[in-house]
Amino acid sequence: MNKMSNLLWGLVFIVIGVIFGLNALDITHINIFFDGWWTLFIIVPCFIGLFKDKEKTSNLIGIIIGLCLLLGCLDVIEFAFIWKLMVPVILVMIGLSFVFKDTLNKKVKKEIKKPNKKDAKEYCSCFSGQTIDFDKEEFKGCTLSAIFGSVKCDLKNSIIKEDIVINATSIFGGIDILIPEDVNVKINSTSIFGGVSDERKNKTKDAKYTIYINVTAMFGGVELK
Repeated sequence: MNKMSNLLWGLVFIVIGVIFGLNALDITHINIFFDGWWTLFIIVPCFIGLFKDKEKTSNLIGIIIGLCLLLGCLDVIEFAFIWKLMVPVILVMIGLSFVFKDTLNKKVKKEIKKPNKKDAKEYCSCFSGQTIDFDKEEFKGCTLSAIFGSVKCDLKNSIIKEDIVINATSIFGGIDILIPEDVNVKINSTSIFGGVSDERKNKTKDAKYTIYINVTAMFGGVELK
């Protein structure tokens, strides 16, 4: 996914650079700053996010909002009509994401319930930040919460002897989880204007144990590194 997003961003900058170059040489006269050009700052990142992020809902909503605003700026659609339909469309898309998420992630949710331990430790950052390091320590799962704050959970050198669950909740905050290379990772997420991004370079698919990450993100994000 990271390679695809890098490729897409690279193509975007190449196209912009070529257009500027051709305009400078008077070969073309393409107007970069057309009416509504600023909506591309919404549309392009959300489109690339479809290839990068696990949760697609917020990106799809962003694309729809960006396209509607662009069409409004180009006088294709009246802004009054856009404002009337904006909220209903967003609510329908959020509802559909919940419906299909339960269907698509049914197997993962079932597996999450098995290793979920009642004695798992809880860590919460509210308007603050903290780093949790399980260096050479047996990790049995935990609950991470970031509310207007940040949490960094370092599992790189932790000891994992069984399947475990991490419950991560990010509300206007951010959570970074550093994953060991010798485990599988499976994700179940519920996100509204937030999401999960997997930035790991080395991903294992046939490891002995699995880390199940159950994510709830509202205007926040969870990154796996």
